Amino acid sequence: MNISSIVVQVRSEYIDEVVNTLKESDFCDYHFHDKSIGKIIVTVEGENISEEIEKVKKIQAVPHVIAADMMMAYSEDELEAERSKLETGPNVPEMLNDDTIRAEDIVYNGDLKKKII
Repeated sequence: MNISSIVVQVRSEYIDEVVNTLKESDFCDYHFHDKSIGKIIVTVEGENISEEIEKVKKIQAVPHVIAADMMMAYSEDELEAERSKLETGPNVPEMLNDDTIRAEDIVYNGDLKKKII
């Protein structure tokens, strides 16, 4: 399952009409809008990115929508792949389990796995 947030841009005089259309639709979930700047926040869900893109296209086709852009996406498959990397990858760096090293003395340089004290 994929879930993505979409920012919809609309001229402020049409925002109520577009909000109502999106609320009544079956292709997105309405969350918030700011009439003063003409922005609406919705989310779309899909089994894959193709299904999400189709729903974004439906939002873009709503009358008075200037733009509808995907801002943030969550993909269950990607999450599982990253979890798998964590499970099969190396454990916590030795230095983080060393009680003789004070936390204040650890300097992070972007990669604790390669850091030598």
